[in-house]
Amino acid sequence: MITIDVGEVPDERALHLLLKRDLGFPDFYGKNWAAFWDAITALVPIPDHVRFVGWPHLTKNVPHGAEMLREALDRYRAMYRPEFVAEYA
Repeated sequence: MITIDVGEVPDERALHLLLKRDLGFPDFYGKNWAAFWDAITALVPIPDHVRFVGWPHLTKNVPHGAEMLREALDRYRAMYRPEFVAEYA
């Protein structure tokens, strides 16, 4: 399991930089949701369990980013890894 603290994220760019760092995305990561999808499906192995702490802050201050992140991870689980767990605390 990996824990990612999104409780201080001020905007979508910062969210992408955090995801890049904590999930080990390559330097050429495009910092957008299409690039996020490409990264989790083809570029880097994603842990079986990802826990996001500070989720209420993210949904309040970066609602579009929170929604896009959750949708991408839900789709990833449905299409590729039914055993994958994303936890939003």
